[in-house]
Amino acid sequence: MCKADEKPKLLVFDLDYTLWPFWVDTHVTPPFRKKGSDVVDSHGQMIRYYKEVPDVLKHLSEEGYELGIASRTSEIQGAKQLLDLFNWSRYFKYKEIYPGSKVTHFSKIQKASGIDYKNMIFFDDEHRNIVDVGKLGVTCILVQNGVTHALIENALKNS
Repeated sequence: MCKADEKPKLLVFDLDYTLWPFWVDTHVTPPFRKKGSDVVDSHGQMIRYYKEVPDVLKHLSEEGYELGIASRTSEIQGAKQLLDLFNWSRYFKYKEIYPGSKVTHFSKIQKASGIDYKNMIFFDDEHRNIVDVGKLGVTCILVQNGVTHALIENALKNS
């Protein structure tokens, strides 16, 4: 846990059912592309994200937080493509996107950033990931209906 006068240094997000409401490896079909201002999959299905996510990411970035991604998806290229098409890649300094335990993702993020686990907050929709990463000393927040301003504010206030 961070000290009361010290804000967390790094916020890490899962992707599926955290930043967008689907599994990128099963619910949509890459490759993705822009169609006007929309993003669509290879079947023309519109790809949506949780409504508040772009504003949340922009705000956190402007506030000076370092941001990262820890995703276990097997659709690595598709996930990265969506981050680019949504214009979110610019917000994330650390991107660990591949199958396996999120403990591995966090180990790599910790080594690359030099930030102690206790100064990180992790947002994920899966309880097992919250449990695994929490054992490292990371403050973990279970996301139930996507990332929102209220969820972030509450996490930062209580970390």
